[in-house]
Amino acid sequence: MKKNDWKYLINGLMFVDICSIAMIGLIMAFVVPPARGPDTSKVFLGLHRHQWGDFHLYLSLFLLALLVLHLWLNWTWILSSTKSYFGESWKKVLWGLCGAWFGVLLVGWILMRLG
Repeated sequence: MKKNDWKYLINGLMFVDICSIAMIGLIMAFVVPPARGPDTSKVFLGLHRHQWGDFHLYLSLFLLALLVLHLWLNWTWILSSTKSYFGESWKKVLWGLCGAWFGVLLVGWILMRLG
């Protein structure tokens, strides 16, 4: 397979995966009740709420793997675009983006620990 074929496949899989994650999130939010009660009330299409949550998690982990492949396949474009937009400070910009990403993760982790 050519590189463009791989890009097309990865991007298509990412689209289907993110749509699936969103749909399962909506199912868990609006269809399968989160309240306590009998186990039969937490079932939709034969799957329990926790099974929907597990499916949601596995699809999210698969999306992360696809994202890594996506970045790897497009890395030369990312570097050349960043260099053309930011000139000499392109490395600082990429490191700043990485730092911002870790900052968002840190803030999310702190908020989850507080809540």
